[in-house]
Amino acid sequence: LSMRASDADRERVVERLRDAVAEGRLDMEEFEERLEAAYKSRTYAELEPLTRDLPAPESSSALSYAPGPVSATSSSWQSRIGGTSASSSAVAIMSGFQRKGRWTVPAQFNAVAFWGGGELDLREADFAAREVVITCVAIMGGIEITVPPGVEVDVRGIGIMGGFDQGRSLENRPEPGAPRVVVNGLAFWGGVAVKVKAPKPPKQPKRLKDGRKPVDGEVRKEL
Repeated sequence: LSMRASDADRERVVERLRDAVAEGRLDMEEFEERLEAAYKSRTYAELEPLTRDLPAPESSSALSYAPGPVSATSSSWQSRIGGTSASSSAVAIMSGFQRKGRWTVPAQFNAVAFWGGGELDLREADFAAREVVITCVAIMGGIEITVPPGVEVDVRGIGIMGGFDQGRSLENRPEPGAPRVVVNGLAFWGGVAVKVKAPKPPKQPKRLKDGRKPVDGEVRKEL
């Protein structure tokens, strides 16, 4: 277990953690803590405790950390690179803006927050190019950018009586074929924050007490 872990080993653990949170075995706080620890891990000994209290995969009776081939993550990223964006800017003046869900990040995006706030969530987004540049100007306001694990992030902004940082994204490990996000700009009496966070797991459909899924128009009675 003192053997060095590969990127593929870490991704296998992360995939099990995602399955666990989707099944309700972990809450989001536990998931984020273990996700951060997984990407920090250097050896199998550091990875093993992260899934010790989780059931083994169906294909194996016990978790094995034998080195394996690097998974082809580049193909999944390739499907998210390309296309055009309907907008190349977002402005909040004493108000707010939000870009989240399925949207396309243009090659150059400008975000301005003056006495307001903005949120750019890239976790489910597509990217117009392999490298996108987001220029942020926050004056007495704030802009928050969230990227999924695996995306390469380069933060070059300047903070004057404010903050321009990337927080947890310092610990992010780029995946093969993943897009590169460059964040630059200025924060004056304001803040620009970039963080890495896994996409939210899909909500599990509610079921009736007999185990069936409710159909349209059916009232869910609690006895």
